[in-house]
Amino acid sequence: MFIDTHTHIYLNDFEDDRNQIILESIDAKVEKLLLPNIDSNTIENVIKLSNEYENICFPMVGLHPCSVDQNFNKELSILKPYIEKCNPIAIGEIGIDLYWDKTTLEVQKKAFIEQIKWAEEFNLPIVIHARDSYEEIFQILDTMNNDNIKGVFHCFSSNLNDAKKILAYGGFKLGIGGVITFKNSELDKVIKEIDIENIVLETDAPYLTPSPFRGKRNKSSYVPLIANKLSDIYEISIEEIGKITSLNASAIFNI
Repeated sequence: MFIDTHTHIYLNDFEDDRNQIILESIDAKVEKLLLPNIDSNTIENVIKLSNEYENICFPMVGLHPCSVDQNFNKELSILKPYIEKCNPIAIGEIGIDLYWDKTTLEVQKKAFIEQIKWAEEFNLPIVIHARDSYEEIFQILDTMNNDNIKGVFHCFSSNLNDAKKILAYGGFKLGIGGVITFKNSELDKVIKEIDIENIVLETDAPYLTPSPFRGKRNKSSYVPLIANKLSDIYEISIEEIGKITSLNASAIFNI
């Protein structure tokens, strides 16, 4: 069995064939789909899908850093009550993104810190979006980290030093997706130095589609492509990759 720890299947990209995509995932032995939220416009869709596919789709509550602006407090005030309404498995996806807009860094920091506090209050893991922002995120975690904070660094694609820094916090896993299959990513060289006990699988569907389907819409049934690459890296069977990474995900998200 596999777990896709990060898919946005609730988005309009899947409006025409969502049910079929979920059935394809199950046929590919990807039996659990974890749904990180984006903002107040998507949370109802996340919850609706999780209710329709109970024990297959699991909701998260969070404000994506690319949706953070000067009105972030209003967004957070809308989203926080959903934590008690829908019993999410995590606070996510949250973090800092400096690829698209560096001008919002200060408000992104504030939103990130506030949502880490939510995770502590409700004893939930966090799913961190880190794009061109590892140092900024580390600065916050260095200040706030304690034994209660755990989660996943979504779409990890950085260097070995950053990987070791993340794992040194003690409660985090690395989310590995389609990038590991890209010919020139060199992520395989980094991951080879990391114990598989620290890895979870993800797609970030509909984005970051693994090879050989790169450029097309991503979907959870492609998780075995990622697992197959990890099988080559760790020199163990794809079945063992599925078993270990699923146990890792279950431990983090309590599913």
